[in-house]
Amino acid sequence: MTRANTEWIEKFLAHLRDERRLSPLTVENYQRDLNKISAWCGQQGVEDWPSLTSHHVRALTATLHRTGLEGRSLQRLLSALRSFCNYLIGENVLAHNPAVAVRAPKSPRKLPKTLDTDQMKHLLEAGAPGQNELVLLQRDRAIMELMYSSGLRLGELIGLDCGDIDLDEGLVTVTGKGNKTRRVPVGRYAREAVRQWLQARAILASMDESALFVGHRGTRLTPRAVQSRMREWAIRHGGETHLHPHMLRHSFASHLLESSGDLRAVQELLGHANLSTTQIYTHLDFQHLASVYDRTHPRAKKRDAT
Repeated sequence: MTRANTEWIEKFLAHLRDERRLSPLTVENYQRDLNKISAWCGQQGVEDWPSLTSHHVRALTATLHRTGLEGRSLQRLLSALRSFCNYLIGENVLAHNPAVAVRAPKSPRKLPKTLDTDQMKHLLEAGAPGQNELVLLQRDRAIMELMYSSGLRLGELIGLDCGDIDLDEGLVTVTGKGNKTRRVPVGRYAREAVRQWLQARAILASMDESALFVGHRGTRLTPRAVQSRMREWAIRHGGETHLHPHMLRHSFASHLLESSGDLRAVQELLGHANLSTTQIYTHLDFQHLASVYDRTHPRAKKRDAT
């Protein structure tokens, strides 16, 4: 596509960032998907956005699906394209949205991977990954304790400023998807870990940096930096499961729901707009179900011999 058409992507991203106030991680995902679409259009001879048809969009979806892109990734890509085309309609570039009727193939829904409570305890109480990096150890432990304690998304965690967490009250104010804020409790282990990190934070942080968690350059941590540190932590401490930030959020939800049974409360704590999103955490293994059945069903227990 011509430079004039790629500039529309840049204008749309600025709109998402400055007007809709979406998180940097979300804007980055939009940019990656739209650049992929733009590159494909160039290969197919689609010279500008008004030339893009629903036939092109279906062909794009089929091509990416054949190359191994899963249904959820295709759904996200098509959602980005629909939002972009709606923006172009508002700018009088398009007369209609060519992606509105195109749907991605469904993928089988997978249960999120979690760590059990013993695995979480071992992970969070492990020793330093290197005694010469005590400050980074304190930061990484605070990150993991806070994510597990409060069920934060990665984007929510790195978006936190120092003023967003109240350690005396045990609350953190989180800005989630759609720029919606919620207040979430912070457990005592996480509060103590964050306190220790804040005492050491000044060693790394730039003078004018407001971010709660910073990297070795003194600026706000990036998503990839957090992902990399967690992988390193798991490897050094013999973790068998590939550790990623969202696993801590899944573990938070699973453990809280198993203990409380309050699906609605877990929904609020996770910041899910729809209860159906939270219901994926209601999976319980058969052994647990059988135990509940034996304890509670009036005809489950065998009568004592008389």
